[in-house]
Amino acid sequence: MIKNYVDIDTKLDKVNDECGVFGIYRNDDDIDVVAAANDALFSLQHRGQQSAGITVNKDGEFTTVKELGMVSEIFTPKALEKLPNGKIAVGHVRYTSSESLDRASNQPLVMRYIQGSIGIASNGSITNFNEIRQELETGGAVFQSNSNAEIMAYVIATERCVTDTLEDAVLSSMRKLKGAYSTVICAPSRLIGFRDMHGFRPLCIGKLKNSWIFTSESCVIDSLGGEFVRDVEPGEMVVVDEEGFHSYKLKLLPDKTSFCLFEYVYIARPDSVINGVCVHNARFKAGELLYDEFPIDADMVCGVPDSGLIAAQGYAKASGIPFSTGFVKNKYIGRTVGSGKDKKKRLLRTRLTALKANVKGKRVVIIDDSIVRGETSKHIVRLMREAGAAEVHMLISSPPFVCPCYFGVDIHDKESLIANKLTTSEICEYIGADSLGYLSINSLRKIAEGANIEFCDGCFTGSYDAEIPRTIFVDKYAKKINRK
Repeated sequence: MIKNYVDIDTKLDKVNDECGVFGIYRNDDDIDVVAAANDALFSLQHRGQQSAGITVNKDGEFTTVKELGMVSEIFTPKALEKLPNGKIAVGHVRYTSSESLDRASNQPLVMRYIQGSIGIASNGSITNFNEIRQELETGGAVFQSNSNAEIMAYVIATERCVTDTLEDAVLSSMRKLKGAYSTVICAPSRLIGFRDMHGFRPLCIGKLKNSWIFTSESCVIDSLGGEFVRDVEPGEMVVVDEEGFHSYKLKLLPDKTSFCLFEYVYIARPDSVINGVCVHNARFKAGELLYDEFPIDADMVCGVPDSGLIAAQGYAKASGIPFSTGFVKNKYIGRTVGSGKDKKKRLLRTRLTALKANVKGKRVVIIDDSIVRGETSKHIVRLMREAGAAEVHMLISSPPFVCPCYFGVDIHDKESLIANKLTTSEICEYIGADSLGYLSINSLRKIAEGANIEFCDGCFTGSYDAEIPRTIFVDKYAKKINRK
């Protein structure tokens, strides 16, 4: 049975992205959009594990199945039978850092307004969310959730009432919506995709035979047997209708684009190509650059599954130290393990174990993608010590997190980041390693050389290329009334 909420404590000590999106416009009789959307969400599952949904448009009638849980939990054969094989489908997987996760925010969100219906699925974070919501609520708008998608749908619906076409309404909305968003819309007769003017989050275009695909990552297109066409450009809206493919661009764009560098380090799947750069190659390069900065005399190099593995291979190649398996990850564990105050510790122990036969008596270099609060790294080092490693050196393929992310990654406050409390040497002592090193910001900027976009590294530097929120939205009616 799928719960009505998710215990966020089980997400452990890792950074998470907000969402993954998918859209398909069918031009081939032998393509099943429901099967394609379901397969696509499996390929996007790494971008969100807390809810998933699919909306299908058949002859202008929208049918949606969405629920809390993993794709495999939600889209059972019985659930998939509820969805017809229509002309257009959009899908969504979601991660949220909210203290509670309710069904109201599940996407795609279908909105019926004076000009018809739209189904919207979005990835990112609207930085002027509070201002827009207050303006809409003052005008009488009623909200069912606190999601970015609902705000975007309201803005688009409002603009549609004063513009000639839905395309004009979306372009006008893009000028009003600040922050990060890569979004797909299922409209009555067309599929729309658009990306914020800075290009914070990925969105790409593909073809499956004669049908069109818009999705977060190119790995989805590959998994469906399609052909990658290109990335949606920052500030671009792309549309597919019965007349074909169309592209529209905002006229006034910022001087600098700002794609999230952490997509290459951790978030994106390694077989994706984003902004012209293969994610696998970027992670491998990060490992090579780590060796340039921290040449350690050791017997073996291993990575923390999964995103640390490729960087570890890069370090091994650059150093000549053998790469070997140091940890075994239980890939079949659920989101929770039992209950009680020790639940998080038990989940850590169950999810990852050290391979004693490989590490006993050896000097080991461990590569991981990041340290947020330090608890997971502390556990990893302890596992290696208990397995008999002679030395344990921890290297991180990104700089220390020191600032919040306002553009779609759940790094929300400085107080929770260990690098703001302790020096690197103090963190090393805290996690119990023999040495600790972080990839420098200058080296991080080199891992995606050749990309056709500029980068955001605000969570590492505190310097942002886009406006950050002036106020933070707090839903005062979502909490119990204080009667004191």
